[in-house]
Amino acid sequence: MSKAKKTLAEQLHSRKLHQPPKVVYCILGYLWKLLYFKKLGVKVEIKDDPRSCKGAHILVSNHASRLDYIFTGATLLPQTYNYVAGYNEFFRSHLAFVFRLLQIIPKKNFTPDIYTIKEIARILRTGGRIVLFPEGMSSIGGGNQPSAIGSGKLLKHFGVPVYISKISGGYLTSTKYCLDERPGEVRVVIDKLFSPEQLKGMSADEIQRALDVAIQNDDYEWNKTAKISYDGQGRIAHQMHTLLYRCPRCGKEFSMRGEGDTIRCLACGNGARVNADYSFTPLDETCVLPESPKTWFDEERKLVYHELLDPEFVLTERVRLGVLPKDEPLKNLETSIIAGEGEIRLDHTGLTYTGTKYGRDFSFHIEPELLPTYGMCTDVSRVYTFVNGEFYEFYPETECIAKWLLATEELHRMHGGEWKNFPWANTYA
Repeated sequence: MSKAKKTLAEQLHSRKLHQPPKVVYCILGYLWKLLYFKKLGVKVEIKDDPRSCKGAHILVSNHASRLDYIFTGATLLPQTYNYVAGYNEFFRSHLAFVFRLLQIIPKKNFTPDIYTIKEIARILRTGGRIVLFPEGMSSIGGGNQPSAIGSGKLLKHFGVPVYISKISGGYLTSTKYCLDERPGEVRVVIDKLFSPEQLKGMSADEIQRALDVAIQNDDYEWNKTAKISYDGQGRIAHQMHTLLYRCPRCGKEFSMRGEGDTIRCLACGNGARVNADYSFTPLDETCVLPESPKTWFDEERKLVYHELLDPEFVLTERVRLGVLPKDEPLKNLETSIIAGEGEIRLDHTGLTYTGTKYGRDFSFHIEPELLPTYGMCTDVSRVYTFVNGEFYEFYPETECIAKWLLATEELHRMHGGEWKNFPWANTYA
């Protein structure tokens, strides 16, 4: 009797990874460098060169955008690295072959994944090099998020030299709310972050805090000084309302509309022209606007936090439920297969899905302390999470994701979750 064919998930987790093939890695790396560095205005400053480090090391980076693999790897050619990337991305046909070829390590984001740790250890034992994006997901609002739970513990455990890539302008080139590439300028600074001796003398919590400080970034704030113009091709505000959903003047939610180079409240007319440097020009003298899109997003977080002080707080939304394929990779840039539909509910007990999956009744519940945030495969149109190791993606009927994200993160923190906000974050005033 012939053996049953392994599922995609079984194939993925049965692999023993190695350092990437240098010739293939360099061919692709130099090609991406040729295609993107001049086009996107990438400028590099290397203060302490990882290429001079003989042996295993880890490169960490703030996760500005989905183009960060270019801003890090192509910068340090011909050195090769094993990247850690989202588990679900290995199920997409346009990425699966290249990811496997380049020995990229899968990680189920925002949930423990022993396979990932084992494969990182395997690479480092052979003298290999790892690239980690400790935030676990590219920037949502233009600044960095706190490092994922356990990042400091991981760096201390391996005890190898740690270098850092600090990317500025990456988000402005490739935002989360719109998938357009907007050429302007990206600056990358490479430096040494921790020596093995420093890691040995620090606690995991101290390392985590120092890591958060090192990758701290706000592209909008940075560009107030850099004053770089980005080519939005007349669409620089397109879909900006998926993040900036609340009007700062009338307070109405989900009334904002970002089209062309303008974001405007459909209820009261408040709004702005978004300039090439992402600054705001008010539509008239009565408009009320935050300093930057990042400030606007942070203000929405504060307001959500204060809503959560009500023990009766609840959000509900009709969604379609997406899952990963078992046998054939996703095509046409899809991120999941629609397997059901139902309702998601978020309250002080956590997140609940009630509906169907493959035509049968299906539900699950995640307590708030176990759900730090969601992953986003592409833009702000949908989110995913893992339940008992299984991937589930939510496609909502309305453009509500930004509020769900903020509420979920703050519920996690409010209910004793480990993933805390930065100590310097002015979220709760």
